[in-house]
Amino acid sequence: MKTYTAKAGEVQHGWYVVDAQNKVLGRLASQIAMRLRGKHRPEYTPHIDTGDFVVVVNVAKLRTTGRKPERKIYYRHTGYPGGLRETTLGKMQAVRPERVLQKAVKGMLPKGPLGYAMMRKLKVYSGATHPHSAQQPKPLDI
Repeated sequence: MKTYTAKAGEVQHGWYVVDAQNKVLGRLASQIAMRLRGKHRPEYTPHIDTGDFVVVVNVAKLRTTGRKPERKIYYRHTGYPGGLRETTLGKMQAVRPERVLQKAVKGMLPKGPLGYAMMRKLKVYSGATHPHSAQQPKPLDI
């Protein structure tokens, strides 16, 4: 008996839409990462992108637990000496709410070309509308 291995051309990528209103950030991000990776499918293959496209709406209404809006800090570096910049979750959620979910999901995906391809299949919008209605995404309850 041989182990089945998915081929890149044979995989059918579905489209799903997720409403993030009143969902907890980390729990939602882990479910989205699983969908993007393709681990929900029986033909999952670690080195092939078997995941689906995920459209997330209402990200501005995401919840967090505890005191994370004041205490969770995101770091980035400008590239110049002494250029370490930090932003709290609360500030980032006020300015760019899409980035919060994107950073959470990105940390749960593999690093390298395969992970970057999976991240391109994530579409995040802060409002209730999205421009992907032509793909006929199915609603996904998480």
